[in-house]
Amino acid sequence: MSSGSGSIKVILIAMIANLSIALAKFVGAYFSKSSALMAEAIHSVVDSSNQALLLLGEKSSKKPPDDAHPLGYGRETFFWSFVVSILLFSLGGLFAIYEGVHKLTEPEPIHNPMLALGILGFSILLEGYSFFVCFKEVRKTNPFHDLWTWFRKTTSAGLLVIFTEDAGALVGLIIATVCITLSWVLDNPAFDAYGSILIGCLLVGLAILLAREIKSLIIGEAPSKDYHPHIESLVRGHIPNGRVLRFLALQTGDGEVLVSFKITPGNIKDVSELIKTINQMEDEIRKRFPEIKWQFVEPDFQE
Repeated sequence: MSSGSGSIKVILIAMIANLSIALAKFVGAYFSKSSALMAEAIHSVVDSSNQALLLLGEKSSKKPPDDAHPLGYGRETFFWSFVVSILLFSLGGLFAIYEGVHKLTEPEPIHNPMLALGILGFSILLEGYSFFVCFKEVRKTNPFHDLWTWFRKTTSAGLLVIFTEDAGALVGLIIATVCITLSWVLDNPAFDAYGSILIGCLLVGLAILLAREIKSLIIGEAPSKDYHPHIESLVRGHIPNGRVLRFLALQTGDGEVLVSFKITPGNIKDVSELIKTINQMEDEIRKRFPEIKWQFVEPDFQE
């Protein structure tokens, strides 16, 4: 399975899980009057909407290049992932904080706490499955030694968003469960409101962290893989005494890379022979690194 199809599978599973969870949470919030559960219900709706936007980005990024976008639409995934982080911050985080503050000023006891806790338990199971599927895909595509390095360096924006959302959702569900239980056992509705505020702060923090990483991709980020030594070795193998100059690599989309560099002709004196050699190297680079969709190679005769 390619990384693109793997990401789409993860997004679809997360969307189905969140739609089911959102419905259950709204029912529970209506009967229990829990602000923490209502905050979680809104969170699930936002997550479902976000996943629809990610699917839109995945589809749009596959459009072929045209005159207006000669390097293609690969960065569509980055743009929609950034929109998702904004929605997570505003509709998810800020609303949850507002709901919690509102319940602090106008406290209301929780009704049917067992129903609310049962729905939270159901939600944890579904969200846990979604996170498990996402985590398996992350492990399969993670070339680094730890998750934090993957989070900082991955260029799979869709998978990054789903991983962050699912992890945040699981933590939020645990917070809601603990706070509703405390509110019920201690007969103090303030704990339910605190739970909503904590969930909101969690979502705001995750959204800011996510936006920071996606912003780097939108601006233009070097790929996580260092192609320079590989291409340098290839050039030396094809051009005796040849060297790579001014090497540049840029991530142009999820699984799409642009490389541009100059090379010295080394011992090759004939221009036509040099051009033929460059074309051969480009073919070899394309075969060895299929993710490199764009190559711009220029001979430089100034030593």
